[in-house]
Amino acid sequence: MKGVILVNPYDGYPVQKRKVLRMREEFARLGVKTETVANDGFAVYVKNGETVCNISADFVLYFDKERIAARLLEKAGMRLFNRAAATEICDDKMLTHVTLADCGIPMPDSVAGPLCYNPEAVVANDEYLRKAAQTLGMPVVVKECHGSFGEQVYLCKDESELKTVLERVKTKPCLLQRYEAQSGGKDMRVIVIGGKVVCGMLRENDVDFRSNAALGGKCKGADVPREIADLCEKAANIIGLDFCGADVLLTDEPKLCEVNSNAMFEMAEKVTGVNVARAYAQHIVKCVLSHR
Repeated sequence: MKGVILVNPYDGYPVQKRKVLRMREEFARLGVKTETVANDGFAVYVKNGETVCNISADFVLYFDKERIAARLLEKAGMRLFNRAAATEICDDKMLTHVTLADCGIPMPDSVAGPLCYNPEAVVANDEYLRKAAQTLGMPVVVKECHGSFGEQVYLCKDESELKTVLERVKTKPCLLQRYEAQSGGKDMRVIVIGGKVVCGMLRENDVDFRSNAALGGKCKGADVPREIADLCEKAANIIGLDFCGADVLLTDEPKLCEVNSNAMFEMAEKVTGVNVARAYAQHIVKCVLSHR
């Protein structure tokens, strides 16, 4: 069996490089040959109205978020992990909420932010700010729909700060979300593979409302309560994910905050002792073999 790990050509994060290395190690232990390929536009493209695919493999481990190449690879008959549609849903935080809405999954109240196509226009008038405060309360969280490692996420303490942030991000898709103070600076990251929870860790940050390890959050392994496991597994199955890291806010009723299709798992392996890379590699091999 042969696989290709497709990576973003501009991703220089060391944690991402170590993630690729871990997957290659575990695939090798299973007798699977892998090659790392940069998603620079030449792996798959359209020529004379036809899809041209320069990848020859049994599967593609898609460690990127670029949606066009993912869809073209699937048109060429490649099996992606995760599938193109699932990656696209997770890469857009508001689309994640739209997909999971009305499915019995508790989530923070969320409103799509107004998208401005004119950089010179003034956004967020007093009436809009009043409605935002009335609907979501203050403080309120603003998130750019596309972002990783807790970046592009802002906490606005009042309407003045909200106006400033919305002006800053007005030409980018974003969402406004109720700030769950009870879970401020802490959450549970749950790794789900093949629709089942494999491990979880608590993340807590004493100096930032965001719990991400990349922003100084401290992590420790934790048993995942059945209520939270059910929540994460249900979300992963609805979206159609082979692998994800689901972030759950630890309120009186746990709420699903985000679902990450390309979640880092180095810290999870470290604090839980679970071989996440092996579990994911085994899942991929099982899926490929079952469809031969």
